[in-house]
Amino acid sequence: MSLIPLYVVGAYLFLLLILGVICSRFFRGTSSDYFVASRSIGPFVLLMSVFGTTMTAFALVGSTGKAYADGIGTYGLMASWSGLIHSAVFFLVGIKLWAVGKRYGYVTQCQYFRARFESSKLGYLLFPILVGLVVPYLLIGVLGAGAVVSGVTRGMFPDTFENGAVPAWLTGAAVCAVVLLYVFLSGVRGAAWANTFQTLVFMTTGIIAFVLVARALGGLAAASEAVAANDPNKLARQHEIGKIQFFTYCFIPLSVGMFPHLFQNWLTARSAKAFRLTVIAHPVFIMVVWVPCILIGIWAAGMPLGVPEERQNTVLGAMVGRLLQDPWLMGLLTAGILAAIMSSLDSQFMCVGTMFTNDIVVHAVGEDRFSDKQKLWIGRGFVIGVVAVTYVISLFAAGRAIFPLAVWCFSGFGALFPVVFAAVYWRRATKAGIYAAVIVTAVVWFVLFRMSGYGGEMLLFTEWLSTDDQHDGLMPVAVMFTACLAILVLVSLATSPPSAATIQRFFPKALKGMPT
Repeated sequence: MSLIPLYVVGAYLFLLLILGVICSRFFRGTSSDYFVASRSIGPFVLLMSVFGTTMTAFALVGSTGKAYADGIGTYGLMASWSGLIHSAVFFLVGIKLWAVGKRYGYVTQCQYFRARFESSKLGYLLFPILVGLVVPYLLIGVLGAGAVVSGVTRGMFPDTFENGAVPAWLTGAAVCAVVLLYVFLSGVRGAAWANTFQTLVFMTTGIIAFVLVARALGGLAAASEAVAANDPNKLARQHEIGKIQFFTYCFIPLSVGMFPHLFQNWLTARSAKAFRLTVIAHPVFIMVVWVPCILIGIWAAGMPLGVPEERQNTVLGAMVGRLLQDPWLMGLLTAGILAAIMSSLDSQFMCVGTMFTNDIVVHAVGEDRFSDKQKLWIGRGFVIGVVAVTYVISLFAAGRAIFPLAVWCFSGFGALFPVVFAAVYWRRATKAGIYAAVIVTAVVWFVLFRMSGYGGEMLLFTEWLSTDDQHDGLMPVAVMFTACLAILVLVSLATSPPSAATIQRFFPKALKGMPT
């Protein structure tokens, strides 16, 4: 097999490195510029960085593999809900948090929650929980990159690697190194610019891949007919998704309200008007990305691909490698898939470094104990540590299905959504209520996660909710969300409200023009 696809991918990674160097020329050398780009990002770059951050390996590699295993209903489970709920959260929560963050100079969630609920120690509770949920998110990206390149390069190196494919550990190392370099050099500004470039790349190549794969299969009709002949259930499997399962999936996209990396992206906006394009265009972008990936996954069931369902992560790469014989084109499309994966990794690496610097080190030792340059290097140092830990964990997590692992990650963030919504809209929410809600949610998440076999698919109360015609059940996130909301409300009502000074600080007349 030709090595040209690898050369193209290598050239793409080199371009990212060049972009990182260029971005570093615009870096102002301050911690504010490193962590929130001096709050100077405009509408288009904000849209690209936010969308690129939310479109992970879960959206491309995971959705294709899930559709290959379970059929067309995959779109209804995630993409349809996400298209509606993400924009609603950006409008109802994102703009409010941006306004408060700009007003008081916050750069992390923990800083906001500490001040909002009058508790210096609240950040020490939130930090390990948020980071613990981000780590699986990071793993999704590293595992997805390895799976795609492995599928595309199968047979290239028969005398060197197993199955002749570039091993996942090598791909993961290359991807982590490239992302680390441009994030290290220019921080959030570099991540935002890189995300803009990568989002344009993966959206363009995704459309090209869809058109070419469909053409290679004889057209849309022929591809669907092949699936109908080989595995008709893939086209009808949406009827097997229970109504309760479908509707309780709506809690998962609420996760964007608690993503620490998205919170940081929001704070980079130049003004509230910068959110308009994101709110309007985000649902359209989701459709453009998800529809082709899911259809490719379904079409894979109509051909003798030879990929078992337990290796569903490799389906997208295998389809590209099998059907697109032009090595230059194959390399370009592989680079596009990696672009989607890497556009999430950079923001996540950055947010963890930012949180550690500001919420743990600076908060514990004191704001005045560090110079601005020292804060900058603390953040950079922790980013290096997070990248290294993520890569090592990925070596032991190889082979895990991306879609269910992502669902559990998003479920944890989605279950905590009542915390941020109450912080923004409910003046009566108290410190004790937030503590209780966060702790209970974390405990319930871990118990259910363990019951699932540490990341497997799971439905609750199936024995009561299923019928003779349909297997149905409750998504675990619904139980977590309900527990969080109930404890938050009950404990807040039973304890003393926040001080008048805090209420005035976070619900001032100056913010009445925002959504209330």
